[in-house]
This record gives sequence, C-alpha cells and structure tokens, in this order.
Amino acid sequence: MSNSRNLFSGKRKYLFGLALLLFISVIFATFSITSNDDFNISKREILLRRIGHELLLQSGDSVSRVLPVKKITENEYQIRFENEFSFQPDSLVNITQRLLTKDPLVSDYVVTILNCGNSSMAYGYTISKNRKEDNIPCIGRIQPKACYVINIKFKPTGIHTVKSGYLLAGLPFLALVGFLFFRSATPRKRKTLPDSQDTNTFTLGSVLFDAKNRKLIINENTIDLTATETRVLLIFALSPNETIERSRLQKEIWEDEGVIVGRSLDMFISKLRKKLELDSNINIVVIRGKGYKLEISS
Repeated sequence: MSNSRNLFSGKRKYLFGLALLLFISVIFATFSITSNDDFNISKREILLRRIGHELLLQSGDSVSRVLPVKKITENEYQIRFENEFSFQPDSLVNITQRLLTKDPLVSDYVVTILNCGNSSMAYGYTISKNRKEDNIPCIGRIQPKACYVINIKFKPTGIHTVKSGYLLAGLPFLALVGFLFFRSATPRKRKTLPDSQDTNTFTLGSVLFDAKNRKLIINENTIDLTATETRVLLIFALSPNETIERSRLQKEIWEDEGVIVGRSLDMFISKLRKKLELDSNINIVVIRGKGYKLEISS
C-alpha cells in the first residue's frame, strides 16, 4: 500500500514538473519569436527609409528629407517626402529589388506611387518571388515632378503565427505523453527554433571580418577599421568575387562622409588593401570602367 502511494505521488510530481517545464519553455519560445519579429520589423522600416533616400538621390535631390515611414497596416507601409520630386520607374524598381532582398521576411510585394493631393495612382508594379509573375509596366518613362507618396504592401507569410500556435497547442499533448510514459528516464524533447545565423561576422579566406565591432582578425592579429572602411568592406563581403559598381560604393560612403570626389573612394580602397595584406589570397582589384572586386583565392 505504501509503495502504491509512493508510486502515485511520484507520478504526480513528475507530471507537475514536466508540465511546468513545458510551460516555461513555451513562454520563452513565444517571447523569442516576438522579439525576433520586432527586430525584423525595425530593420524593414530602415530599409524603406533607405529606398526613399536613394530615390531622392536618383532625382538629383540630396538636401530634402525623407519623412518618417508610416505603418498603414500590419503588412503595408508608406514612404513620405518633404518636397516634390520626379523619378524614373526603372530606377525605383532597381532600388526596391536590391534593398528588399535584405529583408528575410519579404517574398512578394506591391509598390504603388500615389499623388499626394487626390491619392490617385501615378505608377505601380508588383514583384514576386517567382520572377515570371512580376508585373512592371512603363519602364523608361520619366514621371513628372510632383508630390508623391510610396505605398509598399508585403504578402503576409504567417510563418511566425503558425509557429506560435504549434508551440501553444503542443503543450497539452506533450503533458499527456509525459504522463503515459512517466517511467522513462529521459522525457521527450521539444523541438526548438534554430539559432539565427550571425550576419555580422564573415570569413574571407583566412581573415575573420567582424562588422559589428569593426575589426579584422588575421593570423591572430587584430586590426581596427573605421566606420567607412567597415561599410565598404561589408559591401564586398556580401558579394565576394563579384564586381561592385563604383557609383554604388560612392553612394554608400556619401551617407556618412558627405559629397566626395573619386579620389576619396580610392583612398578608402587603398587603406583596406593595406589592412588585408597579411593574407596574400585576398585582394581588392580594379575592374576598369566598372568598379572593384574583392577577389578571394581558394
């Protein structure tokens, strides 16, 4: 009789402990998903401001401001501007495609350019993960100078909502399984979300590039980088062995350094070359008439 009571008491303690452990795990996982979503949304709003910034530069405006990005709905945002401007549709398409590929949650989206006064659509297009479904009309026709706002609507993914639902719905089921197999020495393990890949650290040959801390680590030697050197090297690190246009590099530097001449860009490239000299398999080469390339030999 005493053994039966002890066994029943052990069952209850085990079930209570398992349920408590699962509940705490679900709470932590849910907060982790929410935190990750908030971070990605903040990154998206910065990318949208960047779209407005580069569009104004394309129109020849380097003075007026891009107003705060407005969130219209859960998946729709509006980019607003201080002054009137004109734009080329093909430039806008290229800018949005290049920048929004950096958003891990983006697949398909619709871009509409509205007139400020009456909200009529001045131009619009759709981009799809399946390129065959892209719809980009009127390329090459310059739009007149006017007051515009840009609405970008993203296709909902629903990934994180589904994950949260699975975590919460799985709690009663796992508690039941734990009760049925309470004699097992090792309880069943819950699936956890994989850790996100560190996008601030790059391996370039034998060189470790820490973009967050602005450092190069070569053969146990640590070399500090300036903010501008880090920005330039980051562009190369994201596209190794690919030609980077000179005009793109100048725009990236312009944001921090102001309007510069070509020699300033050459100076930054020269400084980076010297700091990478410890690894003979890495070099920044000039592609005549185009730009530069970070060559990494195997």
